[in-house]
Amino acid sequence: MTTQAIEEFEYEALPDNASLSASLLAGAFAGIAEHAIMYPVDSIKTRMQILQPTPQAVYSGVLNAFSKISTTEGAKTLWRGVNSVILGAGPAHALYFGTYEYAKHAFGGNESGHHPIAAAAAGACATIASDALMNPFDVIKQRMQVHGSVYTSVMDCFVKVNKAEGFRAFYISYPTTLTMTIPFQSIQFATYEYLRKVLNPSGAYDPMTHITAGGIAGAVAAAATTPLDVAKTLLQTRGEATDVRIRNCNGLVDAFKLIYQRQGLAGFGKGLQPRVLSHMPSTAICWGVYEYGKWFLSRDNADQQPINLP
Repeated sequence: MTTQAIEEFEYEALPDNASLSASLLAGAFAGIAEHAIMYPVDSIKTRMQILQPTPQAVYSGVLNAFSKISTTEGAKTLWRGVNSVILGAGPAHALYFGTYEYAKHAFGGNESGHHPIAAAAAGACATIASDALMNPFDVIKQRMQVHGSVYTSVMDCFVKVNKAEGFRAFYISYPTTLTMTIPFQSIQFATYEYLRKVLNPSGAYDPMTHITAGGIAGAVAAAATTPLDVAKTLLQTRGEATDVRIRNCNGLVDAFKLIYQRQGLAGFGKGLQPRVLSHMPSTAICWGVYEYGKWFLSRDNADQQPINLP
C-alpha cells in the first residue's frame, strides 16, 4: 500500500478483523496511563471527601493537602494503592473501550453527522461492563489512600477487608458507582464526540483535537457528578471509619442523607477542585493515548492488508 493510501486510511472505521483487538489494546494502554499519571491528585480528592477525617487529614485545598501530606507522611504516600488501579485499569478499560466501539457502531454512532444520543448510550453500556470488573480494585485503592491506612499491599488489603466485612464490601458501592459513572460517561462521550467532530470535521487523526476534546469533556462530566462521587467515597471507605453511623451506611440514599445531615449542601461539593483537576488532564491523556493506539494499530493493519486486484 502506498504512503498516500496509508495517509488517507480512515482510522475511525477499523477493518472488521482488527477493530475489536485494536480497541481492546488501545483501551488498556489508555486506562493505565489515565489512572497512573494523575494518581496523586486522586489521592488528595479521596482524602478531602472523607466524611470523618482524622485531625491530621483536614485540608483547606489541593495545594495545602499536597504540601501537608508530602511533609508529614512523605510524597510516596500520594502513590499508595496505585498498584490496584494499574492491575484493574488495563483489563477494565480494554473492556470499556471495546464495548464502547461495538455499541457505538450498533447504535449508528459511526454514521456521518453528530449522534450524541448514540455516543451517550454506548458510553453507558461501556460503563456497566467495565465498572463490574473495576469496582473491587477501586475499593482497595481508596482504602489504601485514606490517612492512617494500615494495609501493606493490594493483596493484604483484599484479604483483610474480605475477612472483616465480607466480599460484599467490594461491591457495596457498585449501584452508586453506576449511578455516577453512567451519567459521567454519557456526558463525557457525548461531549467528546461532539467536540471532536466540530474541531476536526475531516475525521483524520489529530492529537490536539483528541486531547482538547477529551480534557473539556472530562472536566464537564467530573464537575456534574461530584455529589455522587462523594457518596461513593463514603461507601467505599466506611469500613475504615470509627463512627458507627458511617460504618453502617448502606446505599446511595443513606449516604446522601448522612452527608446532608453532617455537612449540608456544601458536603456534596467536597473534592470538586481536585476531581476536576485530575479528570481534565487524565481524560485528555486517556483519549489521546486511546486514539493514537487505535490509529497506530489500524494503520499497521491497513499496511498489511492484501490488495485485491480486479
